[in-house]
Amino acid sequence: MVNKEVLIPDDAITQNLRGRSFLKLEDFSPQELIRFFEVARNLKEAQKAGQPHPLLAGKSLAMIFRKTSTRTRVSFEVGIYQLGGQALYLNSDDIQLGRGESVYDTAMVLSRYVDGIMIRTFQQAEVEQLAQHATVPVINGLTDYCHPCQVLSDLFTVQEKRGCLRGLKLTYVGDGNNMAHSLLIGCSKLGMDVCIAHPPGYAPLPETVAKAKALAEASDSAVELTTDPVAGVTGADIIYTDVWTSMGQEAEEEQRIQAFGQYQVNSALLKHAKPDAVVMHCLPANRGQEITDEVMDGPQSIVFDQAENRLHVQKAIMALLMGE
Repeated sequence: MVNKEVLIPDDAITQNLRGRSFLKLEDFSPQELIRFFEVARNLKEAQKAGQPHPLLAGKSLAMIFRKTSTRTRVSFEVGIYQLGGQALYLNSDDIQLGRGESVYDTAMVLSRYVDGIMIRTFQQAEVEQLAQHATVPVINGLTDYCHPCQVLSDLFTVQEKRGCLRGLKLTYVGDGNNMAHSLLIGCSKLGMDVCIAHPPGYAPLPETVAKAKALAEASDSAVELTTDPVAGVTGADIIYTDVWTSMGQEAEEEQRIQAFGQYQVNSALLKHAKPDAVVMHCLPANRGQEITDEVMDGPQSIVFDQAENRLHVQKAIMALLMGE
């Protein structure tokens, strides 16, 4: 069994993370984000070596799903099991929150039973309200505004592949959605240039762009928005894409397919990036729409590496927030 002190540094940064909620990347300093990376790397190495690390032995995580998921459910459930704890899967039909019970009451009750709550839902306000009233850490598994666990895992993956983040350029091609928002904040906090190449009318929220530009100024990086995908990926180290139609937008699908037709990540677009550029996708992918099979399964794709790292990074989040 690995000694806890080997896995998690016992210092002021760690102590400041104890008991906090993980709602959006804006809430954390660059040093705190790097601490998540450090612990994720240690936990990944321990898991690969077959070394038990029950840092959350006897603890429970409630997982509330208003939106379905493959990676979020499996990575959190397996992750807390590997940390010695247990997970409770709760969809909208399983709990009274789906039948009108208030977020306040749900937070108060669950806090008496479990040691942490993960929620994957639509409105960011619901996650914020849950965290406001809960007395245990709340982890944002996804909202329509942001996807912080995904992007933290993505940036960890880039650091693994490139050795550093500062000075790299990441170009996101597609909808200015929750992924774009979290990439804007995460990259600009950690010194990466970030470009969002989006169709007209599908830009990220102006207030999030403004936050990212302020962070980029502090970290000596750059934020760019463009409607030209070729210009956007020129000189990029990382090309990132996501589905054109997210959950809850199904009625807009045909309109979006028309609007996004020129924003497919394919071999022709990839030629404009750096020769050693890597390609990322948060999954699930609509192959043949936002990304081609040739690119997603090609030598420059690190899509499944980033999917795996959801497990290790979320273990770090749980261990740091829910640990003692």
